[in-house]
Parts: sequence; structure tokens; C-alpha cells
Amino acid sequence: MQEETAQSAIDTFIAAFNASDDSHVTALLSRALTSDVVFWGPLGRSEGIEAVERFVLDLRRHPAGAGTMTRCSAVDMPDEWARYRWVFTTPDGGPRLAGTDVVHLRRNLIDQVIVFAGEIGPLAS
Repeated sequence: MQEETAQSAIDTFIAAFNASDDSHVTALLSRALTSDVVFWGPLGRSEGIEAVERFVLDLRRHPAGAGTMTRCSAVDMPDEWARYRWVFTTPDGGPRLAGTDVVHLRRNLIDQVIVFAGEIGPLAS
């Protein structure tokens, strides 16, 4: 049951990246995130839905064209933390980026997002 709640919030968050129009992004994020969400992204730490919205809109305006964000794993949820893998692909087989997000849930909404983009390299010998 807990994983289903997390999956719903996560899938709504991902849907914001794939919204049919930029005007739908805020509504989707508001259904998935707390108003005081802390977002640890590729450019550092930011707070609030507006900061996450800027990140999502920037990614939607990728130079290679609007891409598609997809959750490509199950949601693994020990207690109030969850993780999942995602992939972002631009149109026409353009650049592809994959990673793992770790999210914390409070009252069925995501209140922290930690984005790990790219693959982890092998252990140096």
C-alpha cells in the first residue's frame, strides 16, 4: 500500500515533464510535491514547487527538443524513503540520460527529491 502511494506521487511528478502544455506543469507538481519541497538537482539545492517547476520547464526546453521522461523501474520504498530509476530521451533518438531519484514522502506527497543523473562508474583499482 505504501509503495502504491509513493508510486502515484512519483508518476505524477514524472508526468509534469511530459505534460501536453507548459501550463499543466504547476498543477501536476502541486499534486505530487509539498509546497516546501527540497530539490537536490544537478545544479544544487533549491526549495519550493516554483524551483522544481523552473527545472522541469528548462528540461522541457532542451536544445534537442522536448523529450520524454519515463520511470523505468519499480518503486523501492523502505519506510518513508523511495527510489526509482528514470530515463530522459530527446526526440529522434537524440541524447539520452538515465539516473536514479531518491525521494522522501510526507503525508503522501514528496517533500525531498535527490537526483542522481548518469551512471556510477566502476570502482577504481
